[in-house]
Amino acid sequence: MGDSFTEGVGDPGPDGSFVGWADRLALLLAENRAAAGPPGDFRYANLAVRGKLLDQIVAEQVPRAVELAPDLVTFCGGGNDILRPGSDPDAVAARFEAAVADLTAAVGTVMVCTGFDTRGVPVLGLLRGKIATYNAHIRAVADRYGCPVLDLWSLRSVQDRRAWSEDRLHLSTQGHTRVALRAAQVLGLTPPADPDEPWPPQSRRLPSEVRRENIQWARAYLVPWIGRRLRGESSGDDVEPKRPDLLPLR
Repeated sequence: MGDSFTEGVGDPGPDGSFVGWADRLALLLAENRAAAGPPGDFRYANLAVRGKLLDQIVAEQVPRAVELAPDLVTFCGGGNDILRPGSDPDAVAARFEAAVADLTAAVGTVMVCTGFDTRGVPVLGLLRGKIATYNAHIRAVADRYGCPVLDLWSLRSVQDRRAWSEDRLHLSTQGHTRVALRAAQVLGLTPPADPDEPWPPQSRRLPSEVRRENIQWARAYLVPWIGRRLRGESSGDDVEPKRPDLLPLR
């Protein structure tokens, strides 16, 4: 459940849809079950849709998740709310907790996610304090309801520019892979690689190159993103969940 992060935006698949960390985690879970014995009836759904605010996730995805009654739910939401000017992380967290209460009463394990550390990210770095406040609430909610936490703030490997797609708002394929590996660790699996494995060294860029790239990024991605928010539009307005039902993973 969630928004573009869980839908997998930034990690394109061969058929034109997105893959993402949740699909990659599902594959690791399926492989782990197969290695432990008869695979059984492993099924997976992904209800996440890009651009969704927390209230939309709660209204559209929580009832469906309760209806499906899976053994595991990953619930990542509220990030789009926190990025909006004037949003209150305390109020967003209160609505998040109400949804966690509903989920934990009806399904198996509910894994929740913190937000990323935006240190050093142009513009988004200004929201670092608000994101940290929301993360503290998420951890408190997890403690109260016994939820495992996918702590994205502490995942050092996604601080590297290569973990992010060109828009710098969504993870790249490698970034999604790192998150899937960390999620597997949180759930008690031994992943096939270290999610915090150091990246290969890169040549140092000149400050003028960095400034030029930042300006180009702002023009191509940041300004249009802000414009959609001001117009009340979302990239997911006409998008349906890619896996609305619990289906066998192939």
